[in-house]
Amino acid sequence: MGKLFGTDGIRGVVGENLTAEQAFRVGQAVASVLAEEQGRRPVIMIGKDTRISSDMLESALMAGICSVGGDVKPLGTIPTPAVAYLTVREGADAGIVISASHNPYEHNGIKVFNGQGYKLPDATERRVEEKILSPEPVPAKTRGEIGRRFHGMRQLKQDYINFVASTAESDLAGLRILVDCANGAASATAPELFGRFKAHTDFINREPDGVNINNRCGSTHLEDLSRSVVAGKYDVGVAFDGDADRCLLVDEQGGVIDGDRVLAVCASSMKRRGKLNGNTIVATVMSNLGLHEFCRSSGIDLVCTNVGDRNVLEKMLGNDFRIGGEQSGHTIFTELETTGDGEVTALQFLRVLKDSGIRASELAACCPVYPQVLVNVEVPHSGGVKEKIMASRELSEAANQEEVALNGSGRVLVRASGTEALIRVMVEAKSSELAQQSANRLVNFINSLKNTINS
Repeated sequence: MGKLFGTDGIRGVVGENLTAEQAFRVGQAVASVLAEEQGRRPVIMIGKDTRISSDMLESALMAGICSVGGDVKPLGTIPTPAVAYLTVREGADAGIVISASHNPYEHNGIKVFNGQGYKLPDATERRVEEKILSPEPVPAKTRGEIGRRFHGMRQLKQDYINFVASTAESDLAGLRILVDCANGAASATAPELFGRFKAHTDFINREPDGVNINNRCGSTHLEDLSRSVVAGKYDVGVAFDGDADRCLLVDEQGGVIDGDRVLAVCASSMKRRGKLNGNTIVATVMSNLGLHEFCRSSGIDLVCTNVGDRNVLEKMLGNDFRIGGEQSGHTIFTELETTGDGEVTALQFLRVLKDSGIRASELAACCPVYPQVLVNVEVPHSGGVKEKIMASRELSEAANQEEVALNGSGRVLVRASGTEALIRVMVEAKSSELAQQSANRLVNFINSLKNTINS
């Protein structure tokens, strides 16, 4: 990982460790590296979510790109996967997304896709980062060499909605659906998208005001959606995150259908239709033991990667696997797109639900869920504390001891967040009580290590 780019681009609190000046520099660096690699003026698409800071960062990025001779096509407020899709469709050289995904509104981020709709190759990312951090100014263009901003991009959002709608292969007639837009980017596309189908669909949290994105709503806060689905007697609830690349669902009883269960349901359907290449699902080490059990009983192979949709996608592309994702709701269908897309994921699940003729709770029951406890331990942003804790032999031994104590009926995973100053402790066990006790011991141990390192 570089000094700026984490597992999902550049992230920070706007005005503190992510500024307009930095965004300007990012725009310059991306455009100049592309120009050097391709020997011509690059064209870059830009999309954003609904955060109060997104307009400011967009303006700074566009100014930086144009100052070094790059052209910009701004897409406005639109989901992250739409930027990847439209970058490829329009033959642009790169796509930039301004979003911090599921994080609170004060955070924001900058993520870059290449011209093929994938995250930047490591070598290109390093070159961009070197230019951003270099004390030398990026040479600016003048006169007719200055880049321009293109207008009239509104139709491109319609093209994206048309594409997503085409992936459903069903009219969804008869379903009653409640959609939570997280006051984020899905607010700009989901109402029109779901309006294309014969299902009865209502929406909540679709009135963004710049500061309410992900605020007690969306895929990271399912409580309101669960209550509303039960109270309104809906068949299913759909929840997106702030940039709509994630999708989680709730069943008619308000029960959570997480990413593991989405993988199980969709992969089963793909296997029946002869579309499960390699007879394989790609997940991460965070996947629940229940997904492992589902795969064993269904005769499906499960390949697990390190956390991060980038790692999942790399494994999928290297082996031509067609479905993969994370428990958190990133689900990738490589036959359809180059990245995870919450709206595509929702339609794939809803199509299976409609075709099955059974309730969502029954459909998702194919994948059991072991009790799982996930605790985030805050660590200082600076001083390398997170890295020192993770490199500690004592922590490794403590985690191994906890897993041994579970006697083969659970597992322990301790990992550093790639985007935040957190260490994540995950424990699965036969009971929630056992999992919680084990997680608490590890959290206390990590806090003691943190205090020792800081002293």
